[in-house]
Amino acid sequence: MSRVYKKIELVGTSTESFEDAVKVAVERAARTLKHLLWFEVKELRGAIRDGKVSEFQVVLQVAFRVEEDVE
Repeated sequence: MSRVYKKIELVGTSTESFEDAVKVAVERAARTLKHLLWFEVKELRGAIRDGKVSEFQVVLQVAFRVEEDVE
Protein backbone atom coordinates (compact mmCIF):
# COMPACT_ATOMS: atom_id res chain seq x y z
CA MET A 1 0.00 0.00 0.00
CA SER A 2 1.32 3.44 -0.92
CA ARG A 3 1.01 6.28 1.55
CA VAL A 4 1.57 10.02 1.52
CA TYR A 5 3.02 12.04 4.40
CA LYS A 6 3.16 15.75 5.11
CA LYS A 7 5.73 17.62 7.20
CA ILE A 8 5.11 20.93 8.92
CA GLU A 9 7.54 23.15 10.79
CA LEU A 10 7.00 24.14 14.40
CA VAL A 11 8.92 26.08 17.02
CA GLY A 12 8.69 24.79 20.56
CA THR A 13 9.86 26.83 23.53
CA SER A 14 10.58 26.02 27.15
CA THR A 15 12.26 27.63 30.12
CA GLU A 16 13.46 24.16 31.22
CA SER A 17 15.37 22.46 28.36
CA PHE A 18 15.62 21.69 24.64
CA GLU A 19 14.04 18.30 25.31
CA ASP A 20 11.08 19.95 26.99
CA ALA A 21 10.71 22.38 24.07
CA VAL A 22 10.41 19.39 21.69
CA LYS A 23 7.79 17.78 23.93
CA VAL A 24 5.80 21.02 24.12
CA ALA A 25 5.70 21.35 20.32
CA VAL A 26 4.83 17.69 19.63
CA GLU A 27 2.16 17.46 22.33
CA ARG A 28 0.53 20.69 21.15
CA ALA A 29 0.52 19.52 17.52
CA ALA A 30 -1.03 16.21 18.59
CA ARG A 31 -4.10 18.06 19.86
CA THR A 32 -5.15 19.05 16.33
CA LEU A 33 -3.26 16.74 13.94
CA LYS A 34 -3.97 13.04 13.42
CA HIS A 35 -1.49 10.28 12.64
CA LEU A 36 1.68 12.03 13.87
CA LEU A 37 4.58 9.68 13.21
CA TRP A 38 7.98 11.35 13.64
CA PHE A 39 9.83 14.60 14.20
CA GLU A 40 13.13 16.04 13.00
CA VAL A 41 15.01 18.71 14.94
CA LYS A 42 16.27 21.36 12.54
CA GLU A 43 17.62 24.09 14.85
CA LEU A 44 18.45 24.62 18.49
CA ARG A 45 18.65 28.14 19.83
CA GLY A 46 17.75 30.11 22.90
CA ALA A 47 17.16 33.46 24.47
CA ILE A 48 19.48 35.20 26.90
CA ARG A 49 18.27 37.61 29.53
CA ASP A 50 20.54 39.32 32.04
CA GLY A 51 23.47 37.13 30.99
CA LYS A 52 21.60 33.87 31.64
CA VAL A 53 19.71 31.41 29.47
CA SER A 54 16.05 32.34 29.79
CA GLU A 55 14.44 30.16 27.10
CA PHE A 56 15.23 27.13 24.97
CA GLN A 57 13.88 27.17 21.41
CA VAL A 58 13.69 24.21 19.03
CA VAL A 59 12.73 24.37 15.36
CA LEU A 60 11.41 20.99 14.31
CA GLN A 61 9.38 19.35 11.59
CA VAL A 62 6.65 16.89 12.47
CA ALA A 63 5.36 14.39 9.96
CA PHE A 64 1.92 12.86 9.70
CA ARG A 65 0.12 10.55 7.34
CA VAL A 66 -2.30 12.21 4.94
CA GLU A 67 -5.71 10.58 5.24
CA GLU A 68 -7.38 8.91 2.28
CA ASP A 69 -10.98 9.66 1.36
CA VAL A 70 -12.92 6.43 1.62
CA GLU A 71 -16.03 6.17 -0.50
